[in-house]
Amino acid sequence: MSLEYPSQENLKILLDEIADHLSVVNRTIMDAEDYDLDKYDELKSLYDMIKRKGHLSMLETQAFIEELRNIRK
Repeated sequence: MSLEYPSQENLKILLDEIADHLSVVNRTIMDAEDYDLDKYDELKSLYDMIKRKGHLSMLETQAFIEELRNIRK
C-alpha cells in the first residue's frame, strides 16, 4: 500500500506507526478521526522524518508530540 495519497486509511496507518515509534501510551491522542485529511502532508512529513531518523532522543520525542498536538483538530 502506498502512503503517498491522502485517505482515512492511510492517515490511520501513519498515526499508528508514529505512535509505535514514539512509544505513545495514551493512544487516544492518535485517533485518526481527530486529524484533518487536509493536514495529511504534514503528518506524512513527520512520519518520513521519524522513519529516517530512527532513534529519537527524549527532547526530539517531545517535539514530535507537540507538533502532533498542533496538527490535531
